[in-house]
Amino acid sequence: MTKISIKTGKPLKQKTACLVLPVYEGQLKSGLLTELDTLLQGRLKRIFRSREFNGKAGQMLLLHSTDKISCERLLLVGLGSKKQADISGLRGLGSQIAGYLCERHILRCLIDTSPLQLRKGGGVPAIAALTEGVLLAGYQFDAYREQDKDSVTSLQAATLLIGTTGDKAATESATRDAAAVCRGICLARDLVNQPGNRKSPLFLAETAQKIAKEHNLRCSLLPRKELEQQGFGALLGVAQGSVRDPYLIVLEYHGGTNDERPVALVGKGVVFDAGGISLKPADKMDEMKMDMAGGAAVLGAIQAVAELKLPVNLVAVVPAVENLPSGTAYRPGDILTSLSGKTIEVLNTDAEGRLILADALSWVGQYNPRVVIDLATLTGACIVALGHHASAILGNHEGLIRELIKAGERCGDRLWQLPLWDEYDAQIKGDFADIKNTGGRAAGTITAAAFLKQFSSDYTWAHLDIAGTAWADKSAPGIPKGGTGVGVRLLVEYLRGAC
Repeated sequence: MTKISIKTGKPLKQKTACLVLPVYEGQLKSGLLTELDTLLQGRLKRIFRSREFNGKAGQMLLLHSTDKISCERLLLVGLGSKKQADISGLRGLGSQIAGYLCERHILRCLIDTSPLQLRKGGGVPAIAALTEGVLLAGYQFDAYREQDKDSVTSLQAATLLIGTTGDKAATESATRDAAAVCRGICLARDLVNQPGNRKSPLFLAETAQKIAKEHNLRCSLLPRKELEQQGFGALLGVAQGSVRDPYLIVLEYHGGTNDERPVALVGKGVVFDAGGISLKPADKMDEMKMDMAGGAAVLGAIQAVAELKLPVNLVAVVPAVENLPSGTAYRPGDILTSLSGKTIEVLNTDAEGRLILADALSWVGQYNPRVVIDLATLTGACIVALGHHASAILGNHEGLIRELIKAGERCGDRLWQLPLWDEYDAQIKGDFADIKNTGGRAAGTITAAAFLKQFSSDYTWAHLDIAGTAWADKSAPGIPKGGTGVGVRLLVEYLRGAC
């Protein structure tokens, strides 16, 4: 991961391989640019007049320096309109800068952050977002590829210049926190990107054990025998088609007082989802290794929280299973008895995520949580509704939903609320059991949440459907194709506010 450091001083006095100067669109006559143009003998003015560079978002202009300037190169970077500057844009800017320089084998740089001011929050959050962008730009999942010796994927070092009056201590703290969040995101991405032949429920369980050992957390694993003894009928129904044993994975972090009720995070952990007997189409089934992205987000978030030492008690629960067709697989028409005692009529074995979450949501009640948040790649209907730009949020407590939406706006993991009115419950009322595991095509994301609501009525609860945001079909700055790590940043931001 790129080494990030903070420095105070004047940009044109700094010795560096490349001085990066962010420029807002239409603001080409600042004092710094005027001074630089004089040192470059009018080159900038000619460039601006020719419209080769005008500060539009994403524009890059690399110039070689002169003897009158301390740096070896200058990189002008377009910020776009100052009125539209936001956290996501600045995060993308950091990734663009890092990617551009790496392509040219420029491995060290100094970025002038003095222009980076947000309308809400000021400069420090902006610098934290830029830091995240630089760090995430270097992410690659290359564990199974032969290394290209000539390829460069990340900067060696980036120094962030905060002018002569910036708060160095606050900025250093913000960048350290950003690095911890990025490590959580990268962990989640790694877990999602692991192939199905490697990523068993046991693999996830062992990963949780490593996190616990490294960060002094408590880890508990419930194997098949204990799940059978306790009555996890819905979870075990899904798992019975695979030779790989299921696990309920539990991590506990104690950063609050002994008498403080914990926040519970529950993440869907279907390590591969072929759909079971209700087999999925072959097209893009390879991507179904990502059906544990909710579980990955929960593990990445609790790791980040432990690194940040947030003053909160937290429990993370991941029901981990594999959903395959076989001679022992559960069937459409089967009736399962959940941990809560409610019976479930299985209409579609590909609606399995809500089944394992049902038992996990019931089980977490023993912690008497003050808040329960579940994350799951639950429904294709969510992609139809929201595309790939926002995750859906539903729940039984408007205050919690509003806080999560606000956290998403602050950090860039955006959420959009869908209704969860009681009228939707009729769609999942069972004909031969208490409830059925699908309500049909209409309002698929909502009826899936209505199913989960049956097991969350005792909690302040919110459900996040991340089906459209957990996987990227094509690369973008800081987000290569594959797992995105969505949810980690959101949960950390929410927990910061909840502490």
